Parts: sequence; C-alpha cells; structure tokens
Amino acid sequence: MQHDWVQLHSDPIDLGPVLQFVTDADAGGIDIFLGTTRAETHADGRALLRLDYDAYAEMALQQMRELAKEARTRWPIERIALLHRTGPVDVGQASVIIAVSTAHRAESFEACRWLIDTLKKQVTIWKKEIWSSGDGTWVDPK
Repeated sequence: MQHDWVQLHSDPIDLGPVLQFVTDADAGGIDIFLGTTRAETHADGRALLRLDYDAYAEMALQQMRELAKEARTRWPIERIALLHRTGPVDVGQASVIIAVSTAHRAESFEACRWLIDTLKKQVTIWKKEIWSSGDGTWVDPK
C-alpha cells in the first residue's frame, strides 16, 4: 500500500500533521525539507514583502504525483508528503514541505533532495516576488 500525500493549498503549512503522516514503524529515517520565503533586498534597495505562487493546479498535482511515483522507483520509500502553497506567502512563512520516510537515513536524505530539486524544475508552479515598491518580478524556475 502506497502512502502519498500530495496537495496544493493556500493555507499555511503545519509541520505536525506532515510529520505524523510520514512516521512509520518500518522507517528509521525521516527527512523533511521546509522551503520558506526569506527576507531579501533587491539591488536597488527594495525589500521583498512576499512571494505569490500560482499554479495550473490539475497539471501540477499530476506532476507531483508522478514525482512521488518516480521517487518510489529510485528509493525504498515508506511514505511521501509533497505539499505546496498557492497564493501569497509572506517572509518567514513556508511555501513548500517535502517529507520522506525510508528504512535508512541516507535514502530519505537523497529522496527528499531529489524531490525538491525536481519539483522546482518541472512542476507547473510559478513564483512572483512582490517588492516594497508594489511591483512584482516573475522568477525563472531554472
């Protein structure tokens, strides 16, 4: 039985339920990546206020499910959680969480890193930086 939690949503990410979901008696390693909006200052002095995420939800969810499926072919994963926010994400808030449980720690580290790196490159989720001047800059995922 596969245990995958794949979701796009606009609510803040709560680590507790994600950790509970990936916890498994057969897993000796759980790796969690939490991507947050960091405070930045543009070269021209503008401060970053937030990131706005947009997605082609149907496609993005299917792509995320495919990533989970592919990760399972590469590592012996017990449970996977892939959750990404849409909408505004203020500085200091989490926009993405990836959690993986495996029998051994090395596999969970490798799978988690591969999942976040591949998600950022391949999944149809777009990020726009919103600056203190009120303007926005779309970010190239590559």
